[in-house]
Amino acid sequence: MRIDLHCHSTASDGTDTPAELMRAASGAGLDVVALTDHDTTRGYAEALAALPEGLTLVTGAELSCRIDGVSLHLLAYLFDPEEPALLAERELVRDDRVPRAHAMIARLNALGVPVTWEQVERIAAGGTVGRPHLASALVELGVVPTVSDAFTPEWLADGGRAFVDKHETDPLEAIRLVKSAGGVTVLAHPAAAKRGRTVSPEAIAAMAAAGLDGLEADHTEHDQPTRTRLRGLAEKLDLLVTGSSDYHGTRKTVALGENTTDPEVYGEIIRRATGAFPVPGTGGA
Repeated sequence: MRIDLHCHSTASDGTDTPAELMRAASGAGLDVVALTDHDTTRGYAEALAALPEGLTLVTGAELSCRIDGVSLHLLAYLFDPEEPALLAERELVRDDRVPRAHAMIARLNALGVPVTWEQVERIAAGGTVGRPHLASALVELGVVPTVSDAFTPEWLADGGRAFVDKHETDPLEAIRLVKSAGGVTVLAHPAAAKRGRTVSPEAIAAMAAAGLDGLEADHTEHDQPTRTRLRGLAEKLDLLVTGSSDYHGTRKTVALGENTTDPEVYGEIIRRATGAFPVPGTGGA
């Protein structure tokens, strides 16, 4: 089985619609794909309607969190999307993204970059607005050559010249909320240092004590020594180890299935989940 547990659609900051993502995942030879848009489950219905035969969909979301002043992303799988407390927290995080984007645009303007809200809104195309949309605007304007090049201290990285904080959930609370909604949690790209400061082993240990289920060790932004180190930490803390692409369509160069999750780990994720279950495709539109 080929299992990719971290993918984005136009419901947040990917460039494939949920339906296109399902077809692309099938075309890439995946058996299982997770839809993990940022702080939203808005893409679920379209993905389910287009799910090809032979492909199984894992519903999820990537939650925006912060601990000890460090931003992090928590992958949540197979939770009940209508559970009230988790839904309210996702909406709070999502609603804060628009004023934050306006504030970052103002900072970019002050730095001489003529980006506009209308440009960012067009790029987001109705998806949950985030830094990748601002990064794409910088690419369009010729300020940086790629989206990744926008995530530096010079521009949009945590603490960068144009960076503005947004509301982010304490990960210990996020883990509690996801568990209460029947879901499973995995810390996304925990050592992706290019994005800014990364969480400490002590913070990861605190999350493990709070019920964190796993670490995403196999990620395009982790070199081999980093993956080995994270596997060692996961073993020490009795955490699952996952791998995934963090696919964003054409917004990033990574391909679907570039990193994958072991089928035994996937089976354990399913075993722990009670809020929802993977959906096997029977042939969609």
